[in-house]
Amino acid sequence: MTYKQAMDYLFSQLPMFQRVGAAAYKADLNNTISLCKILDNPEQKFPSIHIAGTNGKGSVSHMIASVLQTAGFKTGLYTSPHLKDFRERIRINGKKIPKEYVVDFVKKNKSGLTRISPSFFEYTFGMAVSWFAEENIDIAIMETGMGGRLDSTNVVKSVLSVITNIGLDHTEFLGDTLEKIAIEKAGIIKPGIPVVIGETQSETKAVFSNKAKELNSNLFFADKEFELRNKRTMDKSYSFDIFKKNKIWFEDASCDLTGVYQLKNIVTATNALEVFSENNPISKENIRKGLSNVVQNTSLLGRWQILQNKPLSICDTGHNANGISMIVSQLTKTHYNKLHFVIGMVNDKNIESVLSLLPKDATYYFCKANVPRALNAKELQKTAGNFGLKGEFWPTVREAYSAALSNANTDDLVFTGGSTFVVAEVI
Repeated sequence: MTYKQAMDYLFSQLPMFQRVGAAAYKADLNNTISLCKILDNPEQKFPSIHIAGTNGKGSVSHMIASVLQTAGFKTGLYTSPHLKDFRERIRINGKKIPKEYVVDFVKKNKSGLTRISPSFFEYTFGMAVSWFAEENIDIAIMETGMGGRLDSTNVVKSVLSVITNIGLDHTEFLGDTLEKIAIEKAGIIKPGIPVVIGETQSETKAVFSNKAKELNSNLFFADKEFELRNKRTMDKSYSFDIFKKNKIWFEDASCDLTGVYQLKNIVTATNALEVFSENNPISKENIRKGLSNVVQNTSLLGRWQILQNKPLSICDTGHNANGISMIVSQLTKTHYNKLHFVIGMVNDKNIESVLSLLPKDATYYFCKANVPRALNAKELQKTAGNFGLKGEFWPTVREAYSAALSNANTDDLVFTGGSTFVVAEVI
């Protein structure tokens, strides 16, 4: 079996939520438990920091991984979705899982796992924890795919739970209110295991407080513990001082993830690392160095990523109302003459809630990513018109992006987003 054949099997034979949507969703953990048993329960052979949330969980995962690598931990990192290469999902100290391991894992387990019909995510999770166990890692950073309570990752041996924030996303599976979604995310909280909540929200605070109390877990709200002050925008990073409970924790820190929204994620990651450091050898200097080299250490893509200059071209994977609102806020702080916005979306999202937030003075290039869930570009154009958003539609992401670059002057901005898949094709 070649690597391409292994990939073809994973993508075409197994349900994949990112591509096909609801057909891949499993409403319990029975399949994951069966899969892990077949694999000799590798998920129990190393400790994990388990991370959930509506927005920011990927960035927080990479920040924490970067710091732990800097501190000398052999660090596994499991995230989703990938943008360019499937192997982005599974890394140790920033290095992607080898192609040879992917092929061997599929060959070895193809027949044994077929009888339980795993989803793409379940299969990938099994591959990740198997590799981590075989490589004898010190710690894994495990990002949930969706929700928490019923997510495949919820069988790991947690030593810390982190929930970044709660927003309205995947409402057909997780619930149609912030409180209902919080209940699902709170499902990653384990008995006696500390939990860090990134943002204090009035609609969800009681959910987390009650769950932590029920399970005798120490609870921390990061935005009540830490604060970033004296924030300064630098060329390719943010500089700031970190305060804890109004007292300086350390000065002149920086982070190479430059989206304004990352400031909240830095606070979440810092609190999580402080809690973890109570029983593990991590210094403030490790945190400083790790935060300043997230991209270098982990190869994170698609977070306010600058693709080129003159014209300035930026992409970002934010795709729900919360994520888009933060992107729009960042756009207002960015200097440019005219905005060219390349956008595509998926067909199972509440696109109206996103479109209503977008600037009306931009020129839009509507497109369709090459995945089954992608929304037809002409249909997107029509719906966007109801919100005063004007522009042409294009059959592919590449054509839309090329048109935007061609039409933009050197002092304009070309922004690409609306869907992870659109960003993946541009990158």
